[in-house]
Amino acid sequence: MAAEGGGKEMNEIKTQFTTREGLYKLLSHSEYSRPNRVPFNSQGSNPVRVSFVNVNDQSGNGDRLCFNVGRELYFYIYKGVRKAADLSKPIDKRIYKGTQPTCHDFNHLTATAESVSLLVGFSAGQVQLIDPIKKETSKLFNEERLIDKSRVTCVKWVPGSESLFLVAHSSGNMYLYNVEHTCGTTAPHYQLLKQGESFAVHTCKSKSTRNPLLKWTVGEGALNEFAFSPDGKFLACVSQDGFLRVFNFDSVELHGTMKSYFGGLLCVCWSPDGKYIVTGGEDDLVTVWSFMDCRVIARGHGHKSWVSVVAFDPYTTSVEESDPMEFSGSDEDFQDLHFGRDRANSTQSRLSKRNSTDSRPVSVTYRFGSVGQDTQLCLWDLTEDILFPHQPLSRARTHTNVMNATSPPSGSGGTNPGSNGNSITTPGNSVPPPLPRSNSLPHSAVSNAGSKSSVMDGAIASGVSKFATLSLHDRKERHHEKDHKRNHSMGHISSKSSDKLNLVTKTKTDPAKTLGTPLCPRMEDVPLLEPLICKKIAHERLTVLIFLEDCIVTACQEGFICTWARPGKVGTSKLLSGCNLLTRKTFQLLLNLIGL
Repeated sequence: MAAEGGGKEMNEIKTQFTTREGLYKLLSHSEYSRPNRVPFNSQGSNPVRVSFVNVNDQSGNGDRLCFNVGRELYFYIYKGVRKAADLSKPIDKRIYKGTQPTCHDFNHLTATAESVSLLVGFSAGQVQLIDPIKKETSKLFNEERLIDKSRVTCVKWVPGSESLFLVAHSSGNMYLYNVEHTCGTTAPHYQLLKQGESFAVHTCKSKSTRNPLLKWTVGEGALNEFAFSPDGKFLACVSQDGFLRVFNFDSVELHGTMKSYFGGLLCVCWSPDGKYIVTGGEDDLVTVWSFMDCRVIARGHGHKSWVSVVAFDPYTTSVEESDPMEFSGSDEDFQDLHFGRDRANSTQSRLSKRNSTDSRPVSVTYRFGSVGQDTQLCLWDLTEDILFPHQPLSRARTHTNVMNATSPPSGSGGTNPGSNGNSITTPGNSVPPPLPRSNSLPHSAVSNAGSKSSVMDGAIASGVSKFATLSLHDRKERHHEKDHKRNHSMGHISSKSSDKLNLVTKTKTDPAKTLGTPLCPRMEDVPLLEPLICKKIAHERLTVLIFLEDCIVTACQEGFICTWARPGKVGTSKLLSGCNLLTRKTFQLLLNLIGL
Protein backbone atom coordinates (compact mmCIF):
# COMPACT_ATOMS: atom_id res chain seq x y z
CA MET A 1 0.00 0.00 0.00
CA ALA A 2 1.39 3.37 -1.00
CA ALA A 3 0.14 5.34 1.99
CA GLU A 4 1.86 8.22 3.70
CA GLY A 5 3.85 8.00 6.89
CA GLY A 6 2.99 9.68 10.15
CA GLY A 7 3.29 13.22 11.46
CA LYS A 8 3.52 16.16 9.09
CA GLU A 9 3.47 13.86 6.06
CA MET A 10 -0.06 12.73 6.94
CA ASN A 11 -1.41 16.30 6.81
CA GLU A 12 0.31 17.31 3.59
CA ILE A 13 -1.97 17.82 0.60
CA LYS A 14 -0.75 15.71 -2.31
CA THR A 15 -0.61 17.09 -5.85
CA GLN A 16 0.53 13.90 -7.58
CA PHE A 17 0.66 10.15 -7.09
CA THR A 18 2.04 7.17 -8.96
CA THR A 19 0.40 3.86 -9.90
CA ARG A 20 1.57 1.01 -12.11
CA GLU A 21 0.48 2.94 -15.22
CA GLY A 22 2.45 6.05 -14.32
CA LEU A 23 2.18 9.49 -12.72
CA TYR A 24 -1.12 11.27 -12.08
CA LYS A 25 -0.71 15.00 -11.62
CA LEU A 26 -3.00 17.75 -10.34
CA LEU A 27 -3.46 20.50 -12.93
CA SER A 28 -3.89 23.79 -11.10
CA HIS A 29 -4.88 25.60 -14.31
CA SER A 30 -7.83 23.21 -14.78
CA GLU A 31 -9.49 23.85 -11.42
CA TYR A 32 -13.11 24.98 -11.51
CA SER A 33 -14.92 26.84 -8.77
CA ARG A 34 -17.12 29.86 -8.21
CA PRO A 35 -15.77 32.79 -10.28
CA ASN A 36 -14.34 34.61 -7.23
CA ARG A 37 -12.48 31.43 -6.14
CA VAL A 38 -13.09 32.23 -2.48
CA PRO A 39 -13.39 29.00 -0.45
CA PHE A 40 -17.01 28.28 0.32
CA ASN A 41 -18.27 28.14 3.90
CA SER A 42 -19.83 24.71 3.67
CA GLN A 43 -21.35 24.53 7.14
CA GLY A 44 -24.96 23.47 6.82
CA SER A 45 -24.77 23.13 3.05
CA ASN A 46 -25.51 20.17 0.85
CA PRO A 47 -22.62 18.29 -0.77
CA VAL A 48 -20.97 19.75 -3.86
CA ARG A 49 -21.85 17.58 -6.87
CA VAL A 50 -20.55 17.51 -10.46
CA SER A 51 -22.24 16.32 -13.67
CA PHE A 52 -20.72 16.00 -17.15
CA VAL A 53 -22.25 15.81 -20.62
CA ASN A 54 -20.71 15.71 -24.09
CA VAL A 55 -22.58 17.77 -26.70
CA ASN A 56 -20.49 16.61 -29.70
CA ASP A 57 -19.19 20.10 -30.34
CA GLN A 58 -17.11 20.26 -33.53
CA SER A 59 -14.68 22.69 -31.88
CA GLY A 60 -13.16 19.89 -29.83
CA ASN A 61 -14.50 21.23 -26.54
CA GLY A 62 -17.58 19.05 -26.39
CA ASP A 63 -17.65 18.46 -22.63
CA ARG A 64 -19.90 20.57 -20.43
CA LEU A 65 -19.66 20.72 -16.65
CA CYS A 66 -22.36 21.46 -14.08
CA PHE A 67 -21.72 21.84 -10.34
CA ASN A 68 -23.55 23.18 -7.31
CA VAL A 69 -22.04 25.15 -4.42
CA GLY A 70 -24.42 26.20 -1.66
CA ARG A 71 -27.38 28.00 -3.24
CA GLU A 72 -25.54 28.41 -6.56
CA LEU A 73 -25.51 26.30 -9.73
CA TYR A 74 -22.89 26.75 -12.48
CA PHE A 75 -22.61 25.49 -16.06
CA TYR A 76 -19.22 25.73 -17.85
CA ILE A 77 -17.39 24.51 -20.92
CA TYR A 78 -15.00 21.90 -19.54
CA LYS A 79 -11.59 22.13 -21.19
CA GLY A 80 -10.01 19.26 -19.28
CA VAL A 81 -6.25 18.82 -19.44
CA ARG A 82 -5.90 20.83 -22.66
CA LYS A 83 -6.69 24.40 -21.69
CA ALA A 84 -6.97 26.54 -18.58
CA ALA A 85 -10.39 26.97 -17.01
CA ASP A 86 -11.98 30.35 -17.66
CA LEU A 87 -14.03 30.99 -14.54
CA SER A 88 -15.11 34.45 -15.72
CA LYS A 89 -17.34 32.98 -18.44
CA PRO A 90 -19.90 30.50 -17.14
CA ILE A 91 -22.45 29.59 -19.78
CA ASP A 92 -25.13 29.74 -17.11
CA LYS A 93 -25.28 30.65 -13.43
CA ARG A 94 -28.27 30.41 -11.10
CA ILE A 95 -28.76 31.43 -7.49
CA TYR A 96 -31.73 29.94 -5.62
CA LYS A 97 -33.60 31.35 -2.64
CA GLY A 98 -35.10 29.29 0.15
CA THR A 99 -33.67 26.01 -1.16
CA GLN A 100 -30.37 24.54 -2.35
CA PRO A 101 -29.47 22.28 -5.27
CA THR A 102 -28.51 18.83 -3.96
CA CYS A 103 -27.93 16.73 -7.11
CA HIS A 104 -28.28 16.88 -10.89
CA ASP A 105 -28.09 14.75 -14.03
CA PHE A 106 -27.87 15.40 -17.80
CA ASN A 107 -29.83 13.47 -20.40
CA HIS A 108 -26.98 12.21 -22.60
CA LEU A 109 -29.45 10.80 -25.11
CA THR A 110 -30.81 14.20 -26.19
CA ALA A 111 -27.78 16.48 -25.65
CA THR A 112 -26.70 18.67 -28.57
CA ALA A 113 -24.52 21.76 -28.95
CA GLU A 114 -27.70 23.86 -28.99
CA SER A 115 -29.67 22.24 -26.17
CA VAL A 116 -29.27 20.00 -23.12
CA SER A 117 -31.78 18.68 -20.60
CA LEU A 118 -30.57 19.00 -17.01
CA LEU A 119 -32.51 17.73 -13.99
CA VAL A 120 -31.78 19.43 -10.66
CA GLY A 121 -32.98 18.14 -7.29
CA PHE A 122 -33.39 20.47 -4.29
CA SER A 123 -33.20 20.36 -0.52
CA ALA A 124 -36.92 21.17 -0.19
CA GLY A 125 -37.99 18.25 -2.41
CA GLN A 126 -38.61 19.89 -5.79
CA VAL A 127 -37.07 18.80 -9.10
CA GLN A 128 -36.41 21.28 -11.89
CA LEU A 129 -35.86 20.62 -15.59
CA ILE A 130 -33.69 23.31 -17.17
CA ASP A 131 -31.72 23.96 -20.36
CA PRO A 132 -28.56 25.86 -19.35
CA ILE A 133 -27.55 26.42 -22.99
CA LYS A 134 -30.82 28.06 -23.98
CA LYS A 135 -31.04 29.41 -20.42
CA GLU A 136 -34.58 28.16 -20.10
CA THR A 137 -36.54 26.59 -17.27
CA SER A 138 -38.81 23.96 -18.77
CA LYS A 139 -40.71 22.51 -15.82
CA LEU A 140 -40.82 22.26 -12.05
CA PHE A 141 -41.93 18.96 -10.50
CA ASN A 142 -43.30 18.55 -6.96
CA GLU A 143 -43.53 22.35 -6.94
CA GLU A 144 -46.08 22.47 -4.12
CA ARG A 145 -44.27 19.61 -2.32
CA LEU A 146 -47.48 17.54 -2.38
CA ILE A 147 -45.57 14.41 -3.44
CA ASP A 148 -42.65 14.58 -1.00
CA LYS A 149 -41.40 17.30 1.33
CA SER A 150 -37.96 15.84 2.05
CA ARG A 151 -34.56 16.53 0.46
CA VAL A 152 -33.81 15.03 -2.95
CA THR A 153 -30.79 12.74 -2.51
CA CYS A 154 -30.40 11.41 -6.06
CA VAL A 155 -31.94 12.13 -9.46
CA LYS A 156 -31.18 10.27 -12.71
CA TRP A 157 -32.64 9.86 -16.16
CA VAL A 158 -33.83 6.33 -16.85
CA PRO A 159 -31.29 4.81 -19.29
CA GLY A 160 -32.46 4.90 -22.89
CA SER A 161 -35.34 7.29 -22.20
CA GLU A 162 -35.85 10.87 -23.33
CA SER A 163 -38.60 11.58 -20.82
CA LEU A 164 -38.51 9.22 -17.80
CA PHE A 165 -36.50 10.01 -14.68
CA LEU A 166 -36.17 8.61 -11.17
CA VAL A 167 -35.92 10.66 -7.96
CA ALA A 168 -34.91 9.47 -4.48
CA HIS A 169 -35.61 11.37 -1.24
CA SER A 170 -34.30 11.36 2.30
CA SER A 171 -37.79 10.17 3.31
CA GLY A 172 -36.80 6.76 1.91
CA ASN A 173 -39.17 7.18 -1.03
CA MET A 174 -38.38 7.00 -4.72
CA TYR A 175 -40.57 8.27 -7.57
CA LEU A 176 -40.75 7.70 -11.31
CA TYR A 177 -41.67 10.79 -13.36
CA ASN A 178 -42.40 11.55 -16.99
CA VAL A 179 -41.43 15.06 -18.15
CA GLU A 180 -44.48 15.14 -20.41
CA HIS A 181 -46.96 14.82 -17.52
CA THR A 182 -48.01 17.25 -14.80
CA CYS A 183 -47.94 16.59 -11.07
CA GLY A 184 -51.51 17.60 -10.31
CA THR A 185 -52.87 20.14 -7.84
CA THR A 186 -53.70 17.69 -5.04
CA ALA A 187 -51.69 15.12 -3.13
CA PRO A 188 -51.51 11.86 -5.10
CA HIS A 189 -53.29 8.69 -4.04
CA TYR A 190 -51.72 5.31 -4.68
CA GLN A 191 -52.63 1.67 -5.15
CA LEU A 192 -50.32 -1.23 -4.44
CA LEU A 193 -48.61 -2.78 -7.46
CA LYS A 194 -46.12 -5.11 -5.77
CA GLN A 195 -44.47 -5.61 -2.43
CA GLY A 196 -41.72 -7.78 -1.02
CA GLU A 197 -39.24 -7.92 1.82
CA SER A 198 -38.74 -4.31 3.01
CA PHE A 199 -40.03 -2.73 -0.21
CA ALA A 200 -43.28 -1.92 -1.97
CA VAL A 201 -44.22 -0.27 -5.24
CA HIS A 202 -47.40 1.73 -5.84
CA THR A 203 -49.00 3.26 -8.90
CA CYS A 204 -50.65 6.65 -8.86
CA LYS A 205 -54.45 6.42 -8.73
CA SER A 206 -55.88 9.06 -11.05
CA LYS A 207 -58.49 9.43 -13.80
CA SER A 208 -55.85 10.94 -16.07
CA THR A 209 -52.16 10.08 -16.22
CA ARG A 210 -50.16 12.26 -13.83
CA ASN A 211 -46.87 12.28 -11.98
CA PRO A 212 -45.53 10.38 -10.22
CA LEU A 213 -46.12 7.30 -12.32
CA LEU A 214 -44.76 5.03 -9.59
CA LYS A 215 -43.80 5.33 -5.97
CA TRP A 216 -41.28 3.05 -4.27
CA THR A 217 -40.86 2.53 -0.56
CA VAL A 218 -37.53 0.91 0.22
CA GLY A 219 -36.27 -0.06 3.66
CA GLU A 220 -35.96 2.39 6.55
CA GLY A 221 -34.46 5.85 6.68
CA ALA A 222 -33.07 7.94 3.85
CA LEU A 223 -32.44 6.43 0.45
CA ASN A 224 -28.97 7.90 -0.06
CA GLU A 225 -28.15 6.91 -3.65
CA PHE A 226 -29.18 4.62 -6.48
CA ALA A 227 -27.43 3.53 -9.68
CA PHE A 228 -28.61 1.79 -12.84
CA SER A 229 -26.67 -1.18 -14.17
CA PRO A 230 -24.76 -0.56 -17.44
CA ASP A 231 -27.53 -2.24 -19.45
CA GLY A 232 -30.23 -0.29 -17.59
CA LYS A 233 -32.10 -3.41 -16.49
CA PHE A 234 -31.22 -3.39 -12.78
CA LEU A 235 -31.25 -0.78 -10.05
CA ALA A 236 -28.97 -0.78 -7.00
CA CYS A 237 -30.11 1.29 -3.99
CA VAL A 238 -28.27 2.06 -0.75
CA SER A 239 -30.08 3.32 2.33
CA GLN A 240 -29.45 4.75 5.76
CA ASP A 241 -30.59 1.44 7.25
CA GLY A 242 -27.31 -0.04 5.96
CA PHE A 243 -28.78 -2.17 3.18
CA LEU A 244 -27.86 -2.54 -0.45
CA ARG A 245 -30.89 -3.71 -2.41
CA VAL A 246 -30.68 -4.65 -6.08
CA PHE A 247 -33.89 -4.73 -8.11
CA ASN A 248 -34.87 -5.81 -11.58
CA PHE A 249 -36.16 -2.45 -12.77
CA ASP A 250 -38.69 -3.85 -15.25
CA SER A 251 -40.29 -6.67 -13.29
CA VAL A 252 -39.97 -4.93 -9.91
CA GLU A 253 -38.31 -7.99 -8.40
CA LEU A 254 -35.68 -7.98 -5.64
CA HIS A 255 -32.52 -9.63 -7.00
CA GLY A 256 -30.31 -9.54 -3.89
CA THR A 257 -29.42 -7.77 -0.68
CA MET A 258 -26.49 -7.09 1.62
CA LYS A 259 -26.08 -5.38 4.97
CA SER A 260 -23.33 -3.09 6.21
CA TYR A 261 -21.32 -4.06 9.27
CA PHE A 262 -22.80 -1.00 10.94
CA GLY A 263 -24.18 2.40 9.95
CA GLY A 264 -25.72 3.58 6.74
CA LEU A 265 -24.55 2.97 3.20
CA LEU A 266 -23.94 6.26 1.38
CA CYS A 267 -22.79 5.43 -2.14
CA VAL A 268 -22.95 2.71 -4.79
CA CYS A 269 -21.58 1.98 -8.28
CA TRP A 270 -21.51 -0.82 -10.88
CA SER A 271 -18.52 -2.32 -12.64
CA PRO A 272 -18.40 -1.55 -16.40
CA ASP A 273 -19.68 -5.04 -17.24
CA GLY A 274 -22.39 -5.04 -14.56
CA LYS A 275 -20.95 -8.07 -12.71
CA TYR A 276 -19.89 -6.33 -9.50
CA ILE A 277 -21.27 -3.62 -7.25
CA VAL A 278 -19.17 -1.55 -4.86
CA THR A 279 -20.65 0.32 -1.90
CA GLY A 280 -19.25 2.68 0.73
CA GLY A 281 -20.63 4.23 3.86
CA GLU A 282 -20.40 4.93 7.57
CA ASP A 283 -18.31 1.85 8.39
CA ASP A 284 -15.33 3.49 6.60
CA LEU A 285 -15.01 0.52 4.22
CA VAL A 286 -15.65 -0.23 0.57
CA THR A 287 -17.47 -3.50 -0.06
CA VAL A 288 -17.39 -5.48 -3.32
CA TRP A 289 -20.54 -7.51 -4.01
CA SER A 290 -20.95 -10.06 -6.79
CA PHE A 291 -24.13 -9.49 -8.76
CA MET A 292 -24.25 -13.04 -10.14
CA ASP A 293 -23.52 -14.80 -6.84
CA CYS A 294 -25.34 -12.30 -4.59
CA ARG A 295 -22.53 -12.30 -2.04
CA VAL A 296 -19.72 -10.13 -0.76
CA ILE A 297 -16.39 -11.10 -2.30
CA ALA A 298 -14.10 -8.51 -0.65
CA ARG A 299 -13.88 -5.50 1.62
CA GLY A 300 -11.41 -2.66 1.38
CA HIS A 301 -9.94 -0.79 4.34
CA GLY A 302 -8.09 2.47 3.77
CA HIS A 303 -10.34 5.36 4.74
CA LYS A 304 -10.38 6.85 8.23
CA SER A 305 -13.91 8.21 7.99
CA TRP A 306 -17.15 7.80 6.06
CA VAL A 307 -16.82 6.89 2.38
CA SER A 308 -18.84 9.37 0.32
CA VAL A 309 -18.27 8.27 -3.31
CA VAL A 310 -17.23 5.05 -5.07
CA ALA A 311 -16.66 4.76 -8.82
CA PHE A 312 -15.14 2.28 -11.29
CA ASP A 313 -12.45 3.39 -13.74
CA PRO A 314 -13.26 1.80 -17.13
CA TYR A 315 -10.08 3.15 -18.69
CA THR A 316 -7.63 1.25 -16.46
CA THR A 317 -9.69 -1.89 -16.08
CA SER A 318 -7.33 -4.45 -17.60
CA VAL A 319 -8.10 -7.44 -19.79
CA GLU A 320 -4.81 -9.14 -20.64
CA GLU A 321 -4.00 -11.97 -23.02
CA SER A 322 -3.36 -15.40 -21.54
CA ASP A 323 -2.26 -18.60 -23.29
CA PRO A 324 -3.42 -18.29 -26.94
CA MET A 325 -4.01 -22.05 -27.01
CA GLU A 326 -6.69 -21.60 -24.33
CA PHE A 327 -8.54 -18.87 -26.18
CA SER A 328 -11.93 -20.06 -27.40
CA GLY A 329 -13.24 -16.93 -29.11
CA SER A 330 -13.14 -15.82 -32.74
CA ASP A 331 -10.06 -14.56 -34.57
CA GLU A 332 -11.46 -11.04 -34.41
CA ASP A 333 -11.97 -11.30 -30.65
CA PHE A 334 -8.41 -12.51 -30.25
CA GLN A 335 -7.08 -9.58 -32.25
CA ASP A 336 -9.08 -7.19 -30.10
CA LEU A 337 -7.55 -8.73 -26.99
CA HIS A 338 -4.03 -8.74 -28.38
CA PHE A 339 -3.91 -5.26 -29.83
CA GLY A 340 -6.22 -3.54 -27.31
CA ARG A 341 -8.51 -1.85 -29.83
CA ASP A 342 -10.81 0.88 -28.57
CA ARG A 343 -9.94 0.07 -25.00
CA ALA A 344 -12.73 1.86 -23.16
CA ASN A 345 -15.47 0.17 -25.21
CA SER A 346 -13.86 -3.18 -25.91
CA THR A 347 -13.01 -3.76 -22.25
CA GLN A 348 -16.69 -3.78 -21.36
CA SER A 349 -17.64 -6.04 -24.26
CA ARG A 350 -14.83 -8.47 -23.45
CA LEU A 351 -15.68 -8.57 -19.78
CA SER A 352 -19.30 -9.24 -20.58
CA LYS A 353 -18.29 -12.46 -22.39
CA ARG A 354 -16.92 -13.92 -19.20
CA ASN A 355 -19.03 -15.96 -16.80
CA SER A 356 -18.50 -18.34 -13.94
CA THR A 357 -18.23 -21.34 -16.28
CA ASP A 358 -15.54 -19.83 -18.54
CA SER A 359 -12.06 -21.32 -18.70
CA ARG A 360 -10.83 -17.75 -18.15
CA PRO A 361 -8.97 -17.06 -21.41
CA VAL A 362 -7.92 -13.60 -20.22
CA SER A 363 -6.61 -11.95 -17.08
CA VAL A 364 -8.88 -9.35 -15.52
CA THR A 365 -8.13 -6.48 -13.17
CA TYR A 366 -10.86 -4.01 -12.24
CA ARG A 367 -9.85 -0.57 -10.99
CA PHE A 368 -12.16 1.46 -8.80
CA GLY A 369 -11.72 4.48 -6.59
CA SER A 370 -13.24 6.02 -3.49
CA VAL A 371 -13.19 9.37 -1.70
CA GLY A 372 -14.38 10.18 1.78
CA GLN A 373 -14.88 12.66 4.56
CA ASP A 374 -11.28 11.99 5.62
CA THR A 375 -10.25 14.04 2.51
CA GLN A 376 -8.48 10.99 1.08
CA LEU A 377 -8.55 9.49 -2.40
CA CYS A 378 -8.08 5.72 -2.54
CA LEU A 379 -7.57 3.63 -5.67
CA TRP A 380 -8.19 -0.12 -5.54
CA ASP A 381 -7.40 -3.05 -7.81
CA LEU A 382 -9.79 -5.99 -7.87
CA THR A 383 -7.86 -8.92 -9.31
CA GLU A 384 -8.29 -12.57 -10.25
CA ASP A 385 -7.29 -14.00 -6.90
CA ILE A 386 -10.36 -12.28 -5.46
CA LEU A 387 -12.73 -12.77 -8.39
CA PHE A 388 -11.94 -16.45 -9.04
CA PRO A 389 -10.54 -17.88 -5.79
CA HIS A 390 -11.26 -21.51 -6.72
CA GLN A 391 -9.64 -21.44 -10.14
CA PRO A 392 -5.93 -21.62 -11.08
CA LEU A 393 -4.49 -18.25 -11.96
CA SER A 394 -3.56 -17.42 -15.52
CA ARG A 395 0.02 -16.54 -16.37
CA ALA A 396 -0.84 -12.87 -16.87
CA ARG A 397 -2.33 -12.46 -13.38
CA THR A 398 -1.93 -9.16 -11.57
CA HIS A 399 -1.65 -9.59 -7.79
CA THR A 400 -3.82 -7.79 -5.26
CA ASN A 401 -2.66 -7.58 -1.67
CA VAL A 402 -5.15 -9.75 0.21
CA MET A 403 -5.19 -10.00 4.01
CA ASN A 404 -1.68 -8.49 4.06
CA ALA A 405 -0.36 -11.68 2.46
CA THR A 406 2.58 -11.61 0.11
CA SER A 407 2.07 -12.73 -3.47
CA PRO A 408 1.97 -16.54 -3.51
CA PRO A 409 3.72 -18.43 -6.30
CA SER A 410 1.51 -19.38 -9.22
CA GLY A 411 -0.29 -22.66 -8.57
CA SER A 412 0.64 -22.82 -4.89
CA GLY A 413 -1.82 -24.13 -2.35
CA GLY A 414 -1.23 -21.67 0.46
CA THR A 415 -3.54 -21.21 3.40
CA ASN A 416 -4.29 -17.51 2.96
CA PRO A 417 -7.82 -16.56 1.91
CA GLY A 418 -6.53 -14.98 -1.28
CA SER A 419 -4.23 -17.83 -2.22
CA ASN A 420 -4.63 -19.85 -5.35
CA GLY A 421 -7.25 -22.57 -5.27
CA ASN A 422 -8.42 -21.80 -1.73
CA SER A 423 -11.83 -20.63 -0.59
CA ILE A 424 -12.05 -16.98 0.30
CA THR A 425 -13.92 -17.94 3.44
CA THR A 426 -10.99 -19.88 4.87
CA PRO A 427 -9.17 -17.74 7.42
CA GLY A 428 -5.37 -17.85 7.23
CA ASN A 429 -2.56 -17.17 9.62
CA SER A 430 -2.07 -13.70 8.14
CA VAL A 431 -5.60 -12.52 8.92
CA PRO A 432 -5.38 -9.12 10.64
CA PRO A 433 -7.28 -8.43 13.87
CA PRO A 434 -10.94 -7.46 13.41
CA LEU A 435 -11.36 -3.86 12.31
CA PRO A 436 -13.31 -1.42 14.45
CA ARG A 437 -15.52 -0.75 11.43
CA SER A 438 -16.58 -2.80 8.46
CA ASN A 439 -18.89 -2.93 5.51
CA SER A 440 -21.09 -5.82 4.57
CA LEU A 441 -23.08 -7.80 2.40
CA PRO A 442 -25.28 -10.00 0.37
CA HIS A 443 -28.49 -11.85 0.21
CA SER A 444 -28.31 -15.52 -0.66
CA ALA A 445 -31.56 -15.68 -2.57
CA VAL A 446 -30.09 -16.31 -6.01
CA SER A 447 -31.70 -17.50 -9.21
CA ASN A 448 -30.05 -18.38 -12.49
CA ALA A 449 -30.20 -16.18 -15.57
CA GLY A 450 -32.80 -18.30 -17.30
CA SER A 451 -35.23 -18.41 -14.41
CA LYS A 452 -34.72 -14.69 -13.75
CA SER A 453 -35.66 -13.79 -17.30
CA SER A 454 -38.75 -15.96 -17.13
CA VAL A 455 -39.74 -14.38 -13.82
CA MET A 456 -39.29 -10.95 -15.36
CA ASP A 457 -41.33 -11.81 -18.45
CA GLY A 458 -44.04 -13.41 -16.38
CA ALA A 459 -44.27 -10.50 -14.01
CA ILE A 460 -44.48 -8.03 -16.86
CA ALA A 461 -47.12 -10.06 -18.64
CA SER A 462 -49.34 -10.72 -15.63
CA GLY A 463 -48.82 -7.86 -13.21
CA VAL A 464 -47.32 -4.85 -14.88
CA SER A 465 -48.70 -4.89 -18.42
CA LYS A 466 -52.11 -3.68 -17.28
CA PHE A 467 -50.47 -0.40 -16.33
CA ALA A 468 -49.21 0.21 -19.87
CA THR A 469 -51.31 3.38 -20.03
CA LEU A 470 -48.69 5.07 -17.85
CA SER A 471 -46.79 6.08 -21.02
CA LEU A 472 -43.68 4.13 -20.19
CA HIS A 473 -43.15 3.16 -23.80
CA ASP A 474 -40.36 5.53 -24.74
CA ARG A 475 -37.34 3.60 -23.52
CA LYS A 476 -35.36 2.93 -26.65
CA GLU A 477 -33.98 -0.31 -28.06
CA ARG A 478 -35.65 -2.54 -25.48
CA HIS A 479 -39.21 -3.43 -26.49
CA HIS A 480 -39.77 -5.74 -23.52
CA GLU A 481 -38.96 -2.84 -21.18
CA LYS A 482 -42.00 -0.80 -22.11
CA ASP A 483 -43.60 -1.60 -18.80
CA HIS A 484 -41.30 0.19 -16.39
CA LYS A 485 -42.85 0.96 -13.07
CA ARG A 486 -41.27 2.34 -9.93
CA ASN A 487 -42.01 4.55 -7.08
CA HIS A 488 -41.44 5.38 -3.51
CA SER A 489 -43.86 6.28 -0.75
CA MET A 490 -44.25 9.31 1.45
CA GLY A 491 -46.54 10.49 4.18
CA HIS A 492 -49.37 11.68 1.97
CA ILE A 493 -50.98 8.28 1.34
CA SER A 494 -54.32 7.65 2.96
CA SER A 495 -55.30 4.36 1.33
CA LYS A 496 -55.56 1.15 3.35
CA SER A 497 -53.02 -0.56 1.12
CA SER A 498 -50.46 2.11 1.95
CA ASP A 499 -51.09 1.60 5.67
CA LYS A 500 -50.30 -2.08 5.22
CA LEU A 501 -47.18 -1.10 3.30
CA ASN A 502 -45.95 1.08 6.14
CA LEU A 503 -46.23 -1.88 8.48
CA VAL A 504 -44.23 -4.04 6.08
CA THR A 505 -41.42 -1.56 5.54
CA LYS A 506 -41.00 -0.72 9.22
CA THR A 507 -39.92 -4.27 10.04
CA LYS A 508 -36.43 -4.02 11.51
CA THR A 509 -33.57 -6.43 10.94
CA ASP A 510 -31.67 -7.21 14.11
CA PRO A 511 -27.95 -6.53 13.40
CA ALA A 512 -26.96 -9.23 15.88
CA LYS A 513 -28.85 -11.79 13.81
CA THR A 514 -27.32 -10.75 10.48
CA LEU A 515 -23.64 -10.65 11.48
CA GLY A 516 -21.89 -13.79 10.34
CA THR A 517 -24.61 -14.67 7.82
CA PRO A 518 -24.34 -14.33 4.01
CA LEU A 519 -26.21 -11.06 4.46
CA CYS A 520 -23.36 -9.70 6.59
CA PRO A 521 -20.25 -11.92 6.81
CA ARG A 522 -17.69 -11.32 9.50
CA MET A 523 -14.48 -9.49 8.71
CA GLU A 524 -12.39 -12.65 8.73
CA ASP A 525 -14.75 -14.40 6.31
CA VAL A 526 -13.86 -12.31 3.25
CA PRO A 527 -10.58 -11.03 1.75
CA LEU A 528 -9.46 -7.61 2.91
CA LEU A 529 -8.14 -5.36 0.15
CA GLU A 530 -5.55 -2.68 0.71
CA PRO A 531 -5.63 0.42 -1.48
CA LEU A 532 -3.21 0.78 -4.35
CA ILE A 533 -2.77 4.40 -3.28
CA CYS A 534 -4.27 6.39 -0.42
CA LYS A 535 -3.61 10.14 -0.57
CA LYS A 536 -4.91 13.21 1.20
CA ILE A 537 -5.85 15.58 -1.63
CA ALA A 538 -8.07 18.27 -0.05
CA HIS A 539 -8.67 20.35 3.07
CA GLU A 540 -12.41 19.63 3.20
CA ARG A 541 -14.34 16.39 2.84
CA LEU A 542 -14.43 15.01 -0.69
CA THR A 543 -17.79 14.69 -2.44
CA VAL A 544 -17.01 13.87 -6.10
CA LEU A 545 -14.98 11.24 -7.96
CA ILE A 546 -15.38 10.88 -11.75
CA PHE A 547 -13.13 8.93 -14.12
CA LEU A 548 -12.73 10.44 -17.59
CA GLU A 549 -10.58 9.21 -20.47
CA ASP A 550 -7.70 11.65 -19.95
CA CYS A 551 -8.16 12.62 -16.30
CA ILE A 552 -9.75 12.02 -12.92
CA VAL A 553 -12.07 14.70 -11.54
CA THR A 554 -12.50 15.24 -7.79
CA ALA A 555 -14.29 17.90 -5.77
CA CYS A 556 -14.43 18.90 -2.13
CA GLN A 557 -16.95 20.71 0.01
CA GLU A 558 -15.01 23.98 -0.35
CA GLY A 559 -16.34 24.11 -3.89
CA PHE A 560 -13.13 23.34 -5.79
CA ILE A 561 -13.39 20.91 -8.74
CA CYS A 562 -9.93 19.50 -9.51
CA THR A 563 -8.52 17.79 -12.61
CA TRP A 564 -5.89 15.07 -12.26
CA ALA A 565 -4.17 14.33 -15.58
CA ARG A 566 -3.62 10.66 -16.37
CA PRO A 567 -0.11 9.44 -17.18
CA GLY A 568 0.98 10.67 -20.60
CA LYS A 569 -2.05 12.94 -21.02
CA VAL A 570 -0.16 16.12 -20.13
CA GLY A 571 1.58 16.71 -23.44
CA THR A 572 5.18 17.75 -23.82
CA SER A 573 4.13 20.86 -25.74
CA LYS A 574 4.22 22.99 -22.57
CA LEU A 575 7.67 21.71 -21.72
CA LEU A 576 8.83 22.46 -25.25
CA SER A 577 7.37 25.96 -25.30
CA GLY A 578 9.15 26.80 -22.06
CA CYS A 579 12.53 25.53 -23.15
CA ASN A 580 14.91 28.41 -23.83
CA LEU A 581 18.25 26.69 -23.16
CA LEU A 582 17.97 23.79 -25.56
CA THR A 583 16.61 23.59 -29.04
CA ARG A 584 13.25 21.90 -29.29
CA LYS A 585 14.76 19.07 -31.28
CA THR A 586 17.40 18.37 -28.63
CA PHE A 587 14.85 18.66 -25.85
CA GLN A 588 12.53 16.22 -27.57
CA LEU A 589 15.43 13.80 -27.99
CA LEU A 590 16.12 13.96 -24.25
CA LEU A 591 12.47 13.32 -23.47
CA ASN A 592 12.49 10.29 -25.73
CA LEU A 593 15.57 8.94 -23.99
CA ILE A 594 13.95 9.15 -20.55
CA GLY A 595 10.69 7.73 -21.85
CA LEU A 596 8.37 10.76 -21.57
